[in-house]
Amino acid sequence: MEETDREAVATAVQRVAGMLQRPDQLDKVEQYRRREARKKASVEARLKAAIQSQLDGVRTGLSQLHNALNDVKDIQRSLIDVNKDWRQSINTIENLKDVKDAVVQHSQLAAAVENLKNIFSVPEIVRETQDLTEQGELLQAHRKLMDLECSRDDLMYEQYRMDSKNTHDMNLIHIYFGDMQKLSEELAKQLWMVVQRSLVTVRRDPTLLVSVVRIIEREEKIDRRMLDRKKQTGFIPPGRPKKWKEKMFNILDRTVTTRIEGTQADTRESDKMWLVRHLEIIRKYVLDDLLVAKNLMVQCFPPHYDIFKKLLSMYHQALSTRMQDLASEDLEANEIVSLLTWVLNTYKSTEMMGNSELAPEVDVNSLNPLISQNAVDQLLSKYMSTLTSNIIGWLRKALETDKKDWIKETEPEADQDGYYQTTLPAIVFQMFEQNLQVAAQISEDLKMKVLLLCLQQMNSFLTRYKEEAQLYKEEHLKNRQHPQCYVQYMIAVINNCQTFKESIISLKRKYLKNEMEEGMSSSHANMDVILDTIAKEGCSSLLDEVFMDLEPHLNELMTKKWLTGSNAVDTICVTVEDYFNDFARIKKPYKKKMTVEAHRRVVMEYIKAIMLKRISFKNAEERKEGAERMIKEADQFRFLFKKLAAGSEEDTEGLCDIIVAIAEVIKLTDPSLLYLEVSTLVSKYPDIRDDHIAALLTVRGDASRDMKQTIIETLDQGSSQPNPNYVPIFKEITVPTLSVPKLLK
Repeated sequence: MEETDREAVATAVQRVAGMLQRPDQLDKVEQYRRREARKKASVEARLKAAIQSQLDGVRTGLSQLHNALNDVKDIQRSLIDVNKDWRQSINTIENLKDVKDAVVQHSQLAAAVENLKNIFSVPEIVRETQDLTEQGELLQAHRKLMDLECSRDDLMYEQYRMDSKNTHDMNLIHIYFGDMQKLSEELAKQLWMVVQRSLVTVRRDPTLLVSVVRIIEREEKIDRRMLDRKKQTGFIPPGRPKKWKEKMFNILDRTVTTRIEGTQADTRESDKMWLVRHLEIIRKYVLDDLLVAKNLMVQCFPPHYDIFKKLLSMYHQALSTRMQDLASEDLEANEIVSLLTWVLNTYKSTEMMGNSELAPEVDVNSLNPLISQNAVDQLLSKYMSTLTSNIIGWLRKALETDKKDWIKETEPEADQDGYYQTTLPAIVFQMFEQNLQVAAQISEDLKMKVLLLCLQQMNSFLTRYKEEAQLYKEEHLKNRQHPQCYVQYMIAVINNCQTFKESIISLKRKYLKNEMEEGMSSSHANMDVILDTIAKEGCSSLLDEVFMDLEPHLNELMTKKWLTGSNAVDTICVTVEDYFNDFARIKKPYKKKMTVEAHRRVVMEYIKAIMLKRISFKNAEERKEGAERMIKEADQFRFLFKKLAAGSEEDTEGLCDIIVAIAEVIKLTDPSLLYLEVSTLVSKYPDIRDDHIAALLTVRGDASRDMKQTIIETLDQGSSQPNPNYVPIFKEITVPTLSVPKLLK
């Protein structure tokens, strides 16, 4: 206490020192004293109030403890009294054992009396119940069966209460009511027959189905009551619980499974379309059954049965099992397509589960897949493998069939525009189209895979097509009389290339998404290259055919016979025009390219004839006559190819101008101007080589060796500026293998 006082004094001194730090604060001492006095009074008042509150709480607690003590003493006295009374009543209870046995016997006798009528009339009730069951009066039969079961159960229960270990009496009761169990089983058979045919019964006689459901509900209530009594007493009658509701749903489940499996009427051996027929029957049956269940069956069952939802689940599970079984079989490609189309599309479409009449009870988005994704992937993999083999086989067969047409003695068919064609492109792309349409029914992804497969196989096929076209040409060259319609069928092959191009573009435009087109552009470009090569080689082979016929006439050019009046060029023009009457059946742009190439080759062969030096003009008269003939024949070629190229905007002037330019060199009468004329020729056609100039001067016949040497050397020193539009032609023309010095002699 003294320590506390010292601390208080020290604190007070510290506070006073803090208040009186300056002389002018001494004037406020009285004010400070009054303020501290008020604070002290306030603290003392709060302290007194807190102490008073604590004292009141302690007083109340002591009072409650006192009352609790008194209550405990009262309870103790009461327990002593109860203990005394219990000890005194033991003897009394033992004395009442006889009364207890009498009560049990009385209860048994009362139950026996109550069921006496049923006990004595059991055989009669059994017969009546059996008759009612056979007559289809199921509710009445069940009522009598319930009465018999109730009598048996009451008697057995009383016997159990009296002596649960007395199995003899229990068996006696059970044997006496033995026929009743057979009645129950017979009635159950009738019920299950109705349940199995419930989808038919509900349309013809819905009251019968309602009666069956009512009987099952009665049995469910009895089952629940017996199970409750078992919990209390340990006794349950034989045959309980019957679980008829569970059995009913099991029967429905088996019925649904049997109905799904029983729809397969055909096999692959008897009908190629067996799976399509099987799936269509399933679709129709399931949709009809669910509509009946939704519109009629739900009215015959209590709401808590949720019969439509349970039937929907049963059908879905049965379908899933059936589809998995089908998927595990060794299906062909078309069967895989039919199955996947049905599983992935038809099942949830408006033709089946998505039918508007099933909504809103059926939500297709909540239905699980009928078969696993792994099974789907395996089927797709097998389908793609089979399809690949099939496409390769189909393409090979189509090409073999087309090759057989090539050797026919009749011309190929023409399209509406008169262009020769074979059926190969139509057959190939009809096959592609059919497979793509089928794949599109399954999924977008499969469609893209099939499209890619078709284009890949098309690429390989075109390579084989190119090889076969080359072999066709080689076989023809062995005997140009066979096949008879070689030209016409080669034209058809060329036209097929254009048709293939158009068909590929059409196929990609129809089935290929824009974002995926870039990934296939290289494949498309490669096919275009192959097709252009086939067409180019085909056109070349046709021109070879032309020039083989022209060869004797080309050999007459620039000879003595030619100079004295040969009809070689007339024959050449007539022959070319005759061939091009057939070539008119070639589609653009190949015909245009072929016309350009024919024009080029004719001019080139003409120039070759000059360079072969078959003639050497002896005098100016011969040179003039030969040059004029060359100019005239150039005009003939110009006219011919202008006619052949009508409408194609081909430049028919430039090539023939080369012949005219050469003729001008030959026609020149003043040898001193020869260098100038030759240099002009070289400037126009810079691919002219020295051997070409030497050969040309040799044909003139008046150029000395020194002149030839001078002209060639001078031209070699000069520079030329070729026309950018000029396509070199002289580089493809070879001069007979004589050295330049020999040519100069």
